[in-house]
Amino acid sequence: MRATLLATALLAFIAAGANAQDTKQEPPKRKSAKEIIDAAPASAWRDLDPANTLYMELPAGRVVIELAPGFAPEHVANIRTMAKGGFWDGLSIYRSQDNFVVQWGDAEGEEKDKAKPFPAGTKDKLPAEFTRSADGVRFDKLPDVDGWAPEVGFVDGFPAARDVKAGKLWMTHCYGMLGAGRNNAPDSSIGAELYVVIGQAPRALDRQLSSVGRVIQGMELLSGIPRGPAPMGFYEDAAKRTTIKSIKLASEVPEAERTPIQVMR
Repeated sequence: MRATLLATALLAFIAAGANAQDTKQEPPKRKSAKEIIDAAPASAWRDLDPANTLYMELPAGRVVIELAPGFAPEHVANIRTMAKGGFWDGLSIYRSQDNFVVQWGDAEGEEKDKAKPFPAGTKDKLPAEFTRSADGVRFDKLPDVDGWAPEVGFVDGFPAARDVKAGKLWMTHCYGMLGAGRNNAPDSSIGAELYVVIGQAPRALDRQLSSVGRVIQGMELLSGIPRGPAPMGFYEDAAKRTTIKSIKLASEVPEAERTPIQVMR
């Protein structure tokens, strides 16, 4: 009898515990990217500005790049001037370093006799645009802790980082980000030599180079380029470089030939 009572009490205790667990609230399920996109209202989307969109035409297809004048206005202005003047047309992607970047521009640019002249209006000196003021800028903060910045998030869709105490904001070196190569001096870039991150995010480059935009479509055409030789992926053999058919502003392309794209705010 006593054993029966004990067993009954034990079963009741277990059942009560199970019921208590059943009533516990489950943590909110994190939405997938698809769920977020599907639920986003029309107001969450914006059209690409044709005046700040580049079409990079490669033998394999078109790469669509959005420029970021809010972060690097002087570099973007120079890039727009060079694109209008056809500077990159016929040049090449001359570097593809595994897990790092592809880079393009004038592979002979260091040799005065062989360098391609810049279009009229191209500035030959720009300030370093590594950061910008955070004042008055809407910053959509992520909850994640970051090892490279006090806060990370997005500014109108561009991945960014922020230091509230310093009042500074900058674009982060994430997959698909477009940056301007430079020499040793911080202000030695004019936007003629550009690179796109094709590997893991090299965040150590944040605030070391001027980030000028991001790839919106066609990343596979860049990340799939055969890697150049070690250690840095530069092709010494010009025949192995990827020819750039043209890089044009979308605003300079007939509307019927543009790629219709909207991006999330």
